Amino acid sequence: MSHRIMLIPVSTGVGLTSTSVGLVRALEQKTVKVNFFKPIAQPRSSDKGPEKSAEIVKKGSLIQPPPSFDLSYAEKMISAGRADLLLEEVVSRFEQYITKGDVAIIEGMVPTRKQPYAGRVNREIAQALGAEIIFVITPGNDTTAQLEEKLEIASGNYGGVRHQRVLGCIFNKVNAPVDEEGRVRADLVEQFDTDKLEGEQHRLASLPLFSNNQFKLLGSVPWTFDLVAPRVMDLVKYLDAKIINEGDLKHRRLRRIAFCARTVSNMLSHFTLGILLVTPGDRTDILIAACLSAMNGTKLGAILLTGGFKPESSIMKLCEQAMQTGLPIISTKTDTWRTSLLLHNFNMEVPADDEQRIEKVKDHNAAYLDADWLKSLTHGVTTNRKMSPPAFRHLLASKAKKSQKTIVLPEGEEPRTVKAAAICGERNIAKTILLGDKKEIFRIAAQQGVQLDENVTVISPDEVRENYIEIMVELRKSKGLTNVVAAEQLADIAIQSADSAAFGIEPKVAMISYSTSNSGVGADVEKVKLATEIAQSKRPDLIIDGPLQYDAAIMENVAFKKAPNSPVAGQATVFIFPDLNTGNTTYKAVQRSADLISIGPMLQGMRKPVNDLSRGALVDDIIYTIALTAIQATQ
Repeated sequence: MSHRIMLIPVSTGVGLTSTSVGLVRALEQKTVKVNFFKPIAQPRSSDKGPEKSAEIVKKGSLIQPPPSFDLSYAEKMISAGRADLLLEEVVSRFEQYITKGDVAIIEGMVPTRKQPYAGRVNREIAQALGAEIIFVITPGNDTTAQLEEKLEIASGNYGGVRHQRVLGCIFNKVNAPVDEEGRVRADLVEQFDTDKLEGEQHRLASLPLFSNNQFKLLGSVPWTFDLVAPRVMDLVKYLDAKIINEGDLKHRRLRRIAFCARTVSNMLSHFTLGILLVTPGDRTDILIAACLSAMNGTKLGAILLTGGFKPESSIMKLCEQAMQTGLPIISTKTDTWRTSLLLHNFNMEVPADDEQRIEKVKDHNAAYLDADWLKSLTHGVTTNRKMSPPAFRHLLASKAKKSQKTIVLPEGEEPRTVKAAAICGERNIAKTILLGDKKEIFRIAAQQGVQLDENVTVISPDEVRENYIEIMVELRKSKGLTNVVAAEQLADIAIQSADSAAFGIEPKVAMISYSTSNSGVGADVEKVKLATEIAQSKRPDLIIDGPLQYDAAIMENVAFKKAPNSPVAGQATVFIFPDLNTGNTTYKAVQRSADLISIGPMLQGMRKPVNDLSRGALVDDIIYTIALTAIQATQ
């Protein structure tokens, strides 16, 4: 089974995209077939065009990532209480585009002030796709204890550091220059000791967290200035600056910034490689001195003139020879103070069109990932991936769409039923027939703000009742009902349920009782034992075991103690209860306490599917029972 790996940021500013594209590059270098998916786009206000992460992945690669969902669409779905449908659409898009890759890299959302819900969305997407988890974190100036605490808190949302789906973490921006609050500050590089990289990497590798072999250090990527040096043209776009001399604007990179508020003699030491000199436009002394420096071979980054001042033509003529060296000169209307504030907020992230920097980012990040771990990804996943609720709902909906069946809904005047029929029509899950008074049904639809399209037919029972009376009387002449479920019937129920469960889920049938194996005695236990034996003899191809208590059937740690040799205990996907009372009570308790969508009940053993929902059913319950009924009609 192929790997699905989701990268989760522990905080903002961790360099999530850099890590993602570096991991993709590392796998490509090992000739692993790899795909990339950013489920929900998260653009900055300055971003334009397609989702940036996917665009960066495509540079220098044959990968064609699927389109991301717009952030506005995702927020609309979440605020409308339709997050479940959003997750189904994420699963659908993933399966539509990413099917053949050995490894799929999924990039999560970064939690920000505008998207505080990102952590919850990441967790739900990871669960929906059955993804393994890698955390991306920057050490900053955190102590060992603080880093461990952050990782343990982050992993707690995914089952903890010992969960089999939590692989480990990648440290990014190791030994970066940071301020007192731990934020990476490229302008502090000269005040920061970047020669301690080896010692810092050793400190990170020695975290006690990694002594448990399950949670691993998968990479330790050092910070380097070359990866954050923007082009002059990036600054021009950001400031909407006017170009006075284009020079080598498209390729020169800015390494530092100097604000020229002193005399020329006190500024000369700042005239260095890659420097951005910011000066009022009327400081011709600074401009001329900078041009002389450029003529003497110093490859300055650029000169930014503030205040909207433009040097006189005579001054520009003096600077002609310097400008021919490729020195970019640009100007902005804002004064030096406002310009400094704008520069402070300049996005240093790599733009999607900076191919040279993208290649550096990919290769640099790829070089510091654990080689043994990368090699292990070629072997595939050894544990079975459980089908998540959104994936299961997507499977039901897609199968129902293919079946193109028409489902009759007798309680057509019930508001939940009307809404469910409208949604099924809108999503093409099935065509439906609502039975009830036509005027009342359309009034209810309008009241709820839903539209009944051509996929929904409304029929008044009074108009068609006479057509069915004689047929119904004939069919109901004899009934075969019993008060108590016999062992033989219980065995048949188990077999039918195993076949019904085959919606992409491997059926492992647990025969539920109040005792496990031989731990208890009594007529009810003996009935379950006998039913298990009968079912096993009738269908030896199915994995069936019992009697099992519910906790032993579903929880691995309990199964290890109570039924260590059972092929079903701890991993059951089908639960056969001894009677309706026990089964209905348990399913209701699990559904409501865990806030789950329950699909069904599904009546079995009938030639034509007929399903009866509880009076407390929710709209989503009705929608997916319609889908289920449509699928049954094809079998």
